[in-house]
Amino acid sequence: MSKHQVLIALGGNLGDRESMLASARQAMQGYLEIDAESGVYETEPWGFEDQPMFLNQVIRGRTDLAPAALLAALKATETELGRRASFRYGPRQIDLDLLAFDDRVVEQEDLVVPHPRMPQRAFVLVPLAEVAPDWTHPITGRTAEQMLTELDRSSVHPWPGDQEKE
Repeated sequence: MSKHQVLIALGGNLGDRESMLASARQAMQGYLEIDAESGVYETEPWGFEDQPMFLNQVIRGRTDLAPAALLAALKATETELGRRASFRYGPRQIDLDLLAFDDRVVEQEDLVVPHPRMPQRAFVLVPLAEVAPDWTHPITGRTAEQMLTELDRSSVHPWPGDQEKE
């Protein structure tokens, strides 16, 4: 059985944000083969603005898990890394969002893929376009690069600490 291609967004704005992203990437290796990692970007909060700046990243990888099982694994990883329940769009140690799963459209009670708010979020599309510029949204038929051209990127900045790994 061939592995499924997936895109996952990582973000967080509490504690040592950069270490938390690294811990999340490490933890996901138990169920995900990471093929590519975007750079890390510092971004302004979205939805609820009175909170610290976020660090965001997107990874491209392969998994044997089905969509619901992958979502469960991502949520378990968040919990293992210390994420606690908060309000919607509130501050968090780590947030792992399943953006895309192969070229599938999934609509379940607790899972919608591709991620429904992705086209409006520069903090997702900037790093997504870095690791998968030609990824095509299965509903709109638009690539990551095409969606990004319509957004204001001024709130998305390369993270200076990320330059050391290059």
